[in-house]
Amino acid sequence: MSELRVCSIQMVSTPVLAENLDRAAYWVAEAAATGAKLVLLPEYFCLMGLADTDKVKAREKLGHGPIQERLSSLAKQHGVFLVAGTIPLECSDPNKVLNTSLVFNPDGTQIARYDKIHLFGFQTNEERYQESETIAPGDQPGSVSISVDGVEWRFGLSICYDLRFPELYRAIGLVDCHLIPAAFTYTTGKDHWDILLRARAIENQCYVLASAQGGLHQNQRRTWGNTMLIDPWGQVVSALGQGEGLVHGVLSKEQLNAVRSKLPALHHRTM
Repeated sequence: MSELRVCSIQMVSTPVLAENLDRAAYWVAEAAATGAKLVLLPEYFCLMGLADTDKVKAREKLGHGPIQERLSSLAKQHGVFLVAGTIPLECSDPNKVLNTSLVFNPDGTQIARYDKIHLFGFQTNEERYQESETIAPGDQPGSVSISVDGVEWRFGLSICYDLRFPELYRAIGLVDCHLIPAAFTYTTGKDHWDILLRARAIENQCYVLASAQGGLHQNQRRTWGNTMLIDPWGQVVSALGQGEGLVHGVLSKEQLNAVRSKLPALHHRTM
């Protein structure tokens, strides 16, 4: 079969780490029950702190810590490839973290890592976000290849604000699907989220599976939600507005090949 069933989880995470890990565990189990072989969690799924510095207090060393141990266990328990939204990992600056996506295989082994490169900054009279104050940027594009039933699938790894930088997706190269965990603000999401996701799918002629935070958090931050799966023609296959839940669907090699054959834009590139 040249199809792969995937599932994306939407959460409304809280400042309580254990509570978020339990909710993630619940939804990973629900996702696996749909037959999904790959499951995507949202950005900050494990912690949406009352203060930006809360994630620094929760940071872990790569390969060690309760967050990574729980994720590894969930992937193994449910026999899925688990793309763990983002977790706070240690960096050289003791006052900052790396905002990192980790991928675990069905054996529970971590097989890929991507550190968020582009750090969100936004300010109005009502809202202010400056990720660079508590997050150190990554510097390498991310991807992961997996094999399911003898079929190879390649995924691009990016995170939230990365979505606004198409050159990153060109640097990642040809993929079957881009995986994009996010926590878009309501303000920017209502105007840009859908458009940017569909643009990345259209210009790269691939699927896009996005996982979002979607609601009002205890820190009074409001996130846009609208977790979705988009096909290589830029059509929304499935979407969820606000609140917790799942978006699931099937990736098809035949559809990828059909789109790239009838409009070979990737071969027409001159730079």
